[in-house]
Amino acid sequence: MDTCEPTRILIVDDSEDDGMLISHQLKREIPNVSFRRVDCEQDMRLALQEQGWDLVISDHSMPNFDSVRALEVLREVRRNVPFIVYSGHYDQEKGLAAMTGGADDFVYKSNSQRLLPVVRRELRNSRLHREKEQAERTARTLSLFDELTGLPNRNLLAQQVQSRVSESGPAALVCMDLDRFMRINDSFGYGTGDALLKQVAKRLEAVLGPSDLLARLGSDRFASLLWNVAGGADACAQAERMLGVFSVPFQQNGQELFLTASVGCSLLPEHGSDAGTLLRAAESAMALAKKNGRNRIEVFDPKLSHGASTRLQLESALHHAVEREELFLHYQPMYEVVSQRVGAAEALVRWRHERFGVVPPNQFIPLADDTGYIIEIGEWVLRTACRQARHWQQAGRAPLAVAVNFSAAQFRDEHINERVRNAIEESGLPPELLEVEITETVAMQDAEHTIAKLRGLKRMGVRIAIDDFGTGYSSLSYLRRFPIDVLKIDRSFVMELPDDGDSLSIVRTIVALASALKIGTVAEGVETAEQFKLLADEGVERVQGFYFSKPLSVEDFSEKFITRRSEEKDGEEKIVRALRLDALMPLDGLRLSASA
Repeated sequence: MDTCEPTRILIVDDSEDDGMLISHQLKREIPNVSFRRVDCEQDMRLALQEQGWDLVISDHSMPNFDSVRALEVLREVRRNVPFIVYSGHYDQEKGLAAMTGGADDFVYKSNSQRLLPVVRRELRNSRLHREKEQAERTARTLSLFDELTGLPNRNLLAQQVQSRVSESGPAALVCMDLDRFMRINDSFGYGTGDALLKQVAKRLEAVLGPSDLLARLGSDRFASLLWNVAGGADACAQAERMLGVFSVPFQQNGQELFLTASVGCSLLPEHGSDAGTLLRAAESAMALAKKNGRNRIEVFDPKLSHGASTRLQLESALHHAVEREELFLHYQPMYEVVSQRVGAAEALVRWRHERFGVVPPNQFIPLADDTGYIIEIGEWVLRTACRQARHWQQAGRAPLAVAVNFSAAQFRDEHINERVRNAIEESGLPPELLEVEITETVAMQDAEHTIAKLRGLKRMGVRIAIDDFGTGYSSLSYLRRFPIDVLKIDRSFVMELPDDGDSLSIVRTIVALASALKIGTVAEGVETAEQFKLLADEGVERVQGFYFSKPLSVEDFSEKFITRRSEEKDGEEKIVRALRLDALMPLDGLRLSASA
C-alpha cells in the first residue's frame, strides 16, 4: 500500500465495541489507516458525500438498516468502493446472494483472522482501480486540453464547433498564428518561447467574452470560437480585440519582446456546416493574412481559398521533405577571372515532391522561413554540400570551395557554429573550402551578435561572404569589423551593365571598398560577354551567372568540371572571348592558364 496518503475505511455497524475491535485489529497491520463508524442510512450517506473512502465494511443486520440497503446506498453515491459484509449471523446462502448483488466478499465475525487478508486484497484492488481511473482521466485530459497552457486543444475545439453547428446558431471561428515565432525559440530557447505562449494565452483569455472558447491548436497557433457574432464585420471587430493584445510588449527575463499575429476568420453557417470545413476555412484565411504581409486579419473568401489551401498543403509536405529524401542540390560554378578556372560552386537547394513535382525555390524557401523548417533544411544543405565537396576533392579535383547560403532564421540559431563544426568534421572537408554566405541585411540585424558568430566561424577556418551586397544598409565601421573574405555584388546592379551609369558607379564603389578592406569580390547574375568584360576590367575577381553556366545537378557538375577536366575549357574560352571583344584593347597583363 502507498503510505503517502491515509487509507480510509468506513465501518457500518450499530455495535461500537465491534467497530473498535475491527479498527484495532486492522491498525496493527495496515499503516496510516483511519476509520469512521456509522449505524444508519442517513449517517452513511452523509459520510460518503463528505469524503472519499477506500473500503466499506458493513454488518448485516442493524435496527432499520442492513447490509443489503447499505450496499444500495454505496452504489448510489460512490459506485467503485469495495464492500465487505462482516457479520456474526449470516449464512452462506445470504453471503453468496450478497456477492451476486455486488458485495466483494463476506466474512464471519467468528472467523476474524480471515478479515485482514480480505481487506488487504480489496484495498490493493481499490488502489489499482483508482490508478486506472486516474490514468484514464489523464488520457482524456491530454486528448482534450493543451498541456502547456491548459487551454482546450484542437480536439475539444472541434467538438465545440460541431456542437454549435448542430444548434444552427451563428458563430465565428478565429484562427491565429504568431508571426515568425520560431525566431524566439531559435534566439532565446524553447523555455522562453513556452513562457511567452503562456502569456499570450492569458492575454487572449482576458479579451474574450465569457461564452467564447479559446483553444491552442499547437505550436504557436491559437483559435477562438466566438458565439455572439453578427457577420464578418462583427467577427473582424472581435478579432481586432484579440490582435490588440500584441500592442504591448511582452516581458521575459528582463527583456521586452514584441510579437505580431496573422488572423483568419470563418463564419457559421456561411463558410461550412461541419467543424472540419470551418477550421480549414479559418486556417486558409489565416494563411492568406500571412501571405498579404502578416499582422492583419482576413475573412475566408471561397473564391480566394485555393491559393491558401495549396500553401497549407505545401507546408505540410515540406515538413517531411528531409526525412523523405525529397531535397537535392544544384551547384552553380564560380569562375575566377585571373586563373580562368572554376574555383568554387554555390550550393542551391531544390525540392521534388511526388504530387507537386519540382517546387520552385521562390515558393518553398519563404515558406520554410515562415514555418521554421528552414533550420532543418539548412542543416541538410550544409552537411550535403560539405560531403559533396569532400568527395570531389578525393576524386582528384584541385581544391574546389563550396558556398552555402544561411537564411536569417538559420543565422539566429544559437547552435549555428556548432552545426557548421559538425558538418566539417563529419565530412572531412578542409574548413577553408567551405564558404558561408549571409546577406547584408542579416549581418546588420544584430551587428554585435553577428560579429561574435562570424569570428567563431573564422576561428574554425571557414570563409565568410556577404551576399547581395549593395542592397542593404551596412555601416562602414561595422563592415570593417566583420571578419569577411568576400563581398558578392548583387545581380540587380550587374543586370543593368554596361548601359546604366549608376549601376556601374555602385560596382566601382564596392570593388574599391573590397580592395581597401583587402577582401575578394564576386559578381552574381552575369549573363552577357559585355557584362563580364566590364566587371573584369573593374577588378572583380570571380563571376557567376548564366553566361557561364546555369546551376547544374551534381551529376552534370561532376561530369563537366570534375571527371572531364578538359570541359572546363568551355567556361575558360568564354572568358577569353569576352576579354577580346575589342580586338584592339590589350589584355592588361591578364595571366591565362596554359589550358586556355
